[in-house]
Amino acid sequence: MQDALRSDEIYSASTDDRQLFAKVAWRIIPFLFLCYVVSFLDRINIGFAQLQMKHDLGFSDAMYGLGAAIFYIGYVLCEVPSNVLLAKFGARKTFTRIMLLWGLASVGMMFVSKPTHFYVLRFMLGVFEAGFFPGIVLYLTYWFPANRRAAVMSVFFAGVAVAGVLGGLVSGWIMRDMSGVMGLFGWQWMFALEGAPAVLLAFVALFYLVDRPQDAPWLSDDEKTRLIALCAQGHAKDKSHDARSFAAALTNPRVYLFAFIYFSLTCASLTLNFWMPLMIRDFGIKDVVQVSLYTVIPNAIGAIGLVLIARRSDRLGERRKHFAFCTIGGGIALAALTLHLSSFAAMLAILSTAAVLIFAALPIFWAVPPSYLSGNAAAAGIALISSIGITSGIVSPWVIGQIRTSTGSMDLAVYLLAGLLVMSGVALMAGVKANK
Repeated sequence: MQDALRSDEIYSASTDDRQLFAKVAWRIIPFLFLCYVVSFLDRINIGFAQLQMKHDLGFSDAMYGLGAAIFYIGYVLCEVPSNVLLAKFGARKTFTRIMLLWGLASVGMMFVSKPTHFYVLRFMLGVFEAGFFPGIVLYLTYWFPANRRAAVMSVFFAGVAVAGVLGGLVSGWIMRDMSGVMGLFGWQWMFALEGAPAVLLAFVALFYLVDRPQDAPWLSDDEKTRLIALCAQGHAKDKSHDARSFAAALTNPRVYLFAFIYFSLTCASLTLNFWMPLMIRDFGIKDVVQVSLYTVIPNAIGAIGLVLIARRSDRLGERRKHFAFCTIGGGIALAALTLHLSSFAAMLAILSTAAVLIFAALPIFWAVPPSYLSGNAAAAGIALISSIGITSGIVSPWVIGQIRTSTGSMDLAVYLLAGLLVMSGVALMAGVKANK
């Protein structure tokens, strides 16, 4: 009888918790998801702009690659300070500042007329957007425990794919049909129209977001207490790795292991984000609108696949094998792109497979580091991993641009990316405990 009563209590608590997290998710996730989609669209729309911008302004592949890379110099320099400021001043003010400034910088891209303008504005866009993604990672640790984070993070990485879908649907149309309106190029209209939503969302964030569960007027006192207690269970329990200061985070070897893994992973994902339109054009599609529409297919498949894989990882409570499957499989799929098959459908299928596996590895990865970081260093530790890892954005676009300019092909770059993906899977398997 007592066992039956205890079982009923556990079931009731589990049901209440599911309802609580559903309530939290519906309140904060859709808005943050929308903001993240807009942020990533503003980051990657330069991949669509290059289809016209390089010709109109006389930029080479190497110039474009350098401009894409410079974004990440500003991003890396300001990422840790931005996340520390979020922990101090709260997500509401921090996200408002970030979105307002990056929106203005994105709109300013329409005024680029020479390489210097291009480089300066890309650098400033990186400075302004720095801290947004690691800020979301940190912010979600206040609202969701560790065993629910992969599924939650998968929503945001689906936003990466959704941004690619929207970019494919909207960017090509704007560049083709708005070209010449008011004497402006199509790519100028694209930057203006796709940058403006960030400015509007900044003002919405100021009034809509709350910093922590205890500040949420839409939660009862009991719900606040329960939520805080459940999220506290997701903090690191391994005291040898429980970083409690920024100095401790700097000396934690797992921070650098995670940074290398994230570096390898983002090298591949950023390549898909920046160069996918050009890859599809190399498959034999020349019309700018058709190129942009075909990018929808890998991104849409990737969005669905990454959510399903991340949910399975949460349900089974397993990270290492899921991550290794995605990275090693993604590396093989990338390498297969160098086969240059005559069938467009086959090449698009290979690209879509690579997109699914590479995108799915991202939320699985970001479910792991918060289990090793807690206390005062959580904000700095997460941002440090992200900022070191995202230096891939400095390296990979420039290297790929140089390789493509000198060889006329991306094959060598694709082999390098495939090798890094495989190494990242092996590194996580070796460096993370199976029960963590």
